[in-house]
Amino acid sequence: MKYIIVGLGNFGSSLAQKLTQQGNEVIGIDTHMTKVEACKEQISHAICMDATDEFAVSGLPLKDTDIVLVAIGEDQGANIMATALLKNLQVKRLISRAINPLHEKVLQALGVDEIVHPEEETAERWAKKLCLSNVVDSFELNEDYSIIEAKVPLDYVGKTVREVSFKKEFNLLVLTIIKKVDVKSLLGKTKTETQIQGVASADTLLSENDILVLYGSNKDLQIFLKLKLK
Repeated sequence: MKYIIVGLGNFGSSLAQKLTQQGNEVIGIDTHMTKVEACKEQISHAICMDATDEFAVSGLPLKDTDIVLVAIGEDQGANIMATALLKNLQVKRLISRAINPLHEKVLQALGVDEIVHPEEETAERWAKKLCLSNVVDSFELNEDYSIIEAKVPLDYVGKTVREVSFKKEFNLLVLTIIKKVDVKSLLGKTKTETQIQGVASADTLLSENDILVLYGSNKDLQIFLKLKLK
C-alpha cells in the first residue's frame, strides 16, 4: 500500500518507519529539514515541504495514495490547515492526529475518516491497523500473536460460527461478536448502538455489519485477511 505521513515527529517518524519495514511505500513530509534528514534512510521517501501550501501539496501523488495521515503534533494550527487542505483535495482516506478534545471536535467537523491519539496509542498498533485490510482495530499480545477486530466477510453472512469453521479452516478463535443494534430511547427515537455479544458460541449467526473479534497467530490472521477481506 502507499502512504503519506505529514509530520515526522516522534509518532510520525516511527509510524513511517514501521510501515516501510512492512513493505509499504511511504512518503514522509515535514517542514524541518533536520527531521527529514533523520528519516530519509529509514523510509521510502522523505520530503521537506510545507503541508499547508496548496500548490506544493497538490504536486504529491494523492490519487495513487491509499492513506494520508496528518501526524503534526506541535502546531495545532498547521495540523488543522493541512487536514482541511487534504480533505478539499479529496484523498482516499484521511486520518489526523488530535492534540486535545477541542481539536478533535474540529477534526470531526472537517470530516476526517479517523482520528489518532498518539498519547494513548502506539505507532506499532497503528502500523498493524493500517496494513491489514478491513481491520477495525488490533491488539498485539506479543511478536507472534494478536487479537483483531475485523468485518465479517460477505460470504460468511447468514452462516453460524460452526458452519464457517474458523478453527479448522484458519486456526483462529472467535472470541466474541460485536453487533450494531437499533435501540429505542425513552422518547421513542431509534439510534444504533454497538453491543458486545459475550463469548461467541458455535451457533452464533453472523450478520452483514458484525465485527469479529479474532485471536490467533499473526501469520494465520494475515492469511485469513488476505483470503477473505480483499
